[in-house]
Amino acid sequence: MTVRNILLSLCILAVLSPSLVMAQEKSRRKPNIVIIVADDLGYADLGCQGCKDIATPNIDSIAKMGVRFTSGYVTAPICSPTRAGLMTGRYQARFGHESNPPEGGKQGLPLTEVTVANLLKGLGYVSGLVGKWHLGAEPQFHPQKRGFDEFFGFLDGGHPQLPGGKKKPAGPILRGTEEVEEKTYLTYAITREAVSFIDKYKQEPFLLMVTYNAVHTPLQAPPELGKMPKTPENVRKIYAAMLKAVDKGVGDILAKLRETGLEEDTLIVFLSDNGGPTNETSSSNLPLRGFKEDLWEGGVRIPFLMQWKGRIPAGKVYDPPVISLDVLPTAISAAGGITDEKRKLDGVDLLPFLTGRNQARPHEFLFWRRGAQWAVRKDDWKLTFVNETKTLHLANLATDIDQQKDVAADNPAVVRELQTAFERWNAELPRAKKKKDGMKGGTP
Repeated sequence: MTVRNILLSLCILAVLSPSLVMAQEKSRRKPNIVIIVADDLGYADLGCQGCKDIATPNIDSIAKMGVRFTSGYVTAPICSPTRAGLMTGRYQARFGHESNPPEGGKQGLPLTEVTVANLLKGLGYVSGLVGKWHLGAEPQFHPQKRGFDEFFGFLDGGHPQLPGGKKKPAGPILRGTEEVEEKTYLTYAITREAVSFIDKYKQEPFLLMVTYNAVHTPLQAPPELGKMPKTPENVRKIYAAMLKAVDKGVGDILAKLRETGLEEDTLIVFLSDNGGPTNETSSSNLPLRGFKEDLWEGGVRIPFLMQWKGRIPAGKVYDPPVISLDVLPTAISAAGGITDEKRKLDGVDLLPFLTGRNQARPHEFLFWRRGAQWAVRKDDWKLTFVNETKTLHLANLATDIDQQKDVAADNPAVVRELQTAFERWNAELPRAKKKKDGMKGGTP
């Protein structure tokens, strides 16, 4: 090779090097993790779940571009316990968090528990939580003491959407630990802060949890729709307006990820914290039986969607049972981390199951315990202890999704297997506390 050709090659390499470096950096980038939680959303209230009267195109797009879990569950039929399970990847009964903590009280997520934010921080992530916390209002339970770098939202279980109401909210809106006067409709404010967080940290891997308090009560439509009295004929209209505000927020978050070139580098999860309280809000859990507060399917089976472009299939409908406990190990695996085997996780990494590398079901059993109530699912069988009658109810969800037919008497071997599995699991747990939650909900 002549000197002239060598110099020419070096010049070409110098021109290409920045592009090569950028490509290498992109290939080495750890994925962002965005977890979006709706509050009290009904199983059938999204377009992708069959809803006909409320349009949710942005949330539906996560299912279109990713996976929709038809048997997606949370670990409890009420707000705080299910968030404890989501945050830790562990059944909350393992550490005694089975009730909603009193508003402003001293109870919260035990300090012995490690959160998804703690774990991702160890992998070089910056993390933010925007919206509802409900895992303890005392200073030691604050999100920024539990692994999150930034926080905007409220600490207790509920908050009005509209500012300046006559009724004092359970707790103030905070930025970090400082109280702020928020004049924006709260769903819009949560979206604004989520989008701002993405913009601020677009150059580094981040965990962003967006925990909307919609469509939880109080039912309050966005102010641009004008005053809508909560008359029986208006309840569904107000609920629809609140849900559309959440859908718009999800659209804004997705648009910001696209604008910043991060869409393909982001694992996105969308789910509800529990089933809908139909009698209060008009939410629909059909065709499931039951509502928020129940261990029937309508209390714990929820809309559950996941997207990671280019890494998991698009438009996939996944039927085997999964649970919110799986979000933490899936996020850690996506980030290239390994969970500590000494700390018992109940969730599993879903990625091998979604890509087809593992053809088995993610879980042999799923369990629920709430005081004296309990339930267990294996394959298509679900056994529920009905506290009111002190009886066992067995349903085959493949043929009886609304749990109307009790087939326990016809399947004694199945009942024994599921009850034995629950008793074995229950023996690992501290004794259940008999305590009311102070939260209203629907009845079967």
